[in-house]
Amino acid sequence: MDLSFATADSPAIPLHVIEQDALDAWLADQPAHVASWVRAAGFAAGLGTTLLVPDAKGALTMALAGYGTAEARARGRFHLATAAMQLPEGIYAFHGLDPARAEEEALGWLLARYAFDRYRDQSPATAKLVAPKGVDAARLQVIAAGEALTRDLINTPAADMGPADLEAACATLASAHGASIDVIRGDALLEQNFAMIHTVGRAAAQAPRLIDMRWGETGPTLTLVGKGVCFDTGGLNLKPAAGMGVMKKDMGGAATVLGLAQMIMTLNLPLRLRVLVPAVENAVAGNAFRPGDILTARNGLTVEINNTDAEGRLVLADALAYAAEDQPDMLVSMATLTGAARVAVGPDLAPYFTDDPDLASALDGAAAHVADPVWRLPFHTPYEAMIEPGIADLDNAPKGGFAGTITAALFLRRFAGGTRYAHFDIYGWNPDSKPARPKGGIGMGARALLQALPKALNL
Repeated sequence: MDLSFATADSPAIPLHVIEQDALDAWLADQPAHVASWVRAAGFAAGLGTTLLVPDAKGALTMALAGYGTAEARARGRFHLATAAMQLPEGIYAFHGLDPARAEEEALGWLLARYAFDRYRDQSPATAKLVAPKGVDAARLQVIAAGEALTRDLINTPAADMGPADLEAACATLASAHGASIDVIRGDALLEQNFAMIHTVGRAAAQAPRLIDMRWGETGPTLTLVGKGVCFDTGGLNLKPAAGMGVMKKDMGGAATVLGLAQMIMTLNLPLRLRVLVPAVENAVAGNAFRPGDILTARNGLTVEINNTDAEGRLVLADALAYAAEDQPDMLVSMATLTGAARVAVGPDLAPYFTDDPDLASALDGAAAHVADPVWRLPFHTPYEAMIEPGIADLDNAPKGGFAGTITAALFLRRFAGGTRYAHFDIYGWNPDSKPARPKGGIGMGARALLQALPKALNL
């Protein structure tokens, strides 16, 4: 899988990007045989359409990519990734593309070349692209590689991506970038006051663990916490079969922060990075935790368990409390946390929470720039009462079903220790193939956060 651009001096086939209402004007400027060929083929420059144009001897001389209308383009992103999938093997160069769209379309072309081929041969796009002028090709290649790491980790089933395998992936990443890594496993979690991580994962075949990776020696401090529930049966509150169908993706938060960490380290951003991944499997066994149990978190708060399927916030709580002890300049959690988030915004948007308006402004602007949509939801303080059961400090699964993604975020905020904090409740899964985004694991929010970091941390 080659997620790189062709070299700038490579002989390239011109790929003319043509908007629907500009087709007639473009044809008027072409030789008669080209115009005749295009008209005879019925090419109308509709979004997602392509056409190969031969010369008089039948050799490929150019290709056309329909760019549709502004209204059609507003309904999606990475439109030219479709051309990357449709065109034959070769090297292509954009012609006529609005420079403002060049970065998005160039990244989409790279991402169209991704394929998850661990278990069978796949057929990714074979057409290569010369990076458009003015685009930071090296940065886009780094971003594509980080996204590929995230996708690979999510797509790998739990039999090959349990807590030990996730730890191995972290170790490989750390080794590649000269980062340090420390792991607390099994009963050592109890000894070092990570009772909730231990409790959630103790019934599984592979021991629960907390993975702690650090990189960088100067600059502001950024801590990323990713939910690493490698498979979620729901525990004793067992999910129905349909609900377990894609639960290999329940470590999507961990996969996303690892992909983002790879981007940060490869780009050598001037900051000190810490990545915390509580890696567990929420399984069913005689020692599984039960509804009604009360657990004590690392920061001393007690939590009543009213649903063992609301386990992600438990492992994140211990990791967040640990992170907050260092008081980082910014603390971010990413998790496939609640079905309520999907009901609210669907699978394509990454909802996030923060009390910091400057960080929200940076994220919103960055997301629009890099075509990585996010949506801010509120830490609505009046709902705090909904997560307070009375018998303990907190309830892990408030009854009633209202505002489930907000109450989960409020729960996590109790463990962030007053730090500058943002929480992303991502889906981590693309249910239907779209341009540059095949069905399966997907990164969400990472590119927006990467783009926002210079402004957010004054880098």
